[in-house]
Amino acid sequence: MSVPLWTGLALVGVLDARVSGPLPASVSGVSIDTRTLEKSELFFAIKGENNDGHDFVAAAFERGAAACVIDEAHGDAHIGKGACFVVRDTLAALERLGRAGRHRSHAHIVAVTGSVGKTSTKEALRTVCSTAGATHVSVASYNNHWGVPLTLARMPADTEYGVFEIGMNHAGEITPLVGMVRPHVAMITKIAPVHLEYFESIEGIADAKAEIFSGLVENGVAILNRDDAQFERLRERAHECSVTRILSFG
Repeated sequence: MSVPLWTGLALVGVLDARVSGPLPASVSGVSIDTRTLEKSELFFAIKGENNDGHDFVAAAFERGAAACVIDEAHGDAHIGKGACFVVRDTLAALERLGRAGRHRSHAHIVAVTGSVGKTSTKEALRTVCSTAGATHVSVASYNNHWGVPLTLARMPADTEYGVFEIGMNHAGEITPLVGMVRPHVAMITKIAPVHLEYFESIEGIADAKAEIFSGLVENGVAILNRDDAQFERLRERAHECSVTRILSFG
């Protein structure tokens, strides 16, 4: 008998939600996109730059969603349509669920960032780790403020290895993401002049990428590209975050 990803009762507490409609016994997955949502999954109505997930709640139920997470402003509009977890802010609720997914996990966690090569490195690590045990990784390039908590929320409790891609466009974006992931290993692939329009120099990009060290667990390992021109700067930033175990490649 398969273990559910999340039970309905656990979700009430983790999401800090009130329930409208029949509480589902469990959910089999977590989704923010009705186009890929599968039956018995939990749908989060996230408001994006171009679309508001609340406009697709009805479609989520039509596709067989076990429940939807909606905000208080839309709570009355969906009464009677199906099970809803009503919260103050849906993105904040997704972040809470992501943190809970990480808190319950005993997996060995790797976080990967860099200007180039993040997704390729993540997929290479998936291949290697999968030979050793149950492995959970980011889908596609889900590496931003909603992709990271979504990947954590989807992580089964029995995962043995987790590989998370973490991206950024601006300084300060990686810190809260890696704070959720809390990796045992943090890797920076390479520093390049990507998103330089948001930084005064490539050194600024290196410092922003080095935020990944802030979330390392105690005795965590940093892995750096020895051939990168920013290697010494990155190593210094790792030391500033009290990282003592630093490995290099190249």
